[in-house]
Amino acid sequence: MTLAIPFKEFSKDPVKGILFITLVAVGYLYVDNKMNYQGQIEMCYSKTMQLEKKVDRLTQHVIKSDSALAVAATKLRVLTKLNKIEDI
Repeated sequence: MTLAIPFKEFSKDPVKGILFITLVAVGYLYVDNKMNYQGQIEMCYSKTMQLEKKVDRLTQHVIKSDSALAVAATKLRVLTKLNKIEDI
């Protein structure tokens, strides 16, 4: 493996060498950070899809419960009007 800056050049002007090393490090960290965020985005997307399915299922249960409650309330009103049961 050869260095991009030979040691002689680095010893003559260490600022350029340090700047080069810093540039490589910042580039690596940028790419690594992007990959990490991409993984988090994909994980959040799959979790969001699971939660949307769960919300849809629960919404259907609420609709069924609301319908059953409406039927029960209507039957109660009818039976009360027919004096089959006493008013509460």
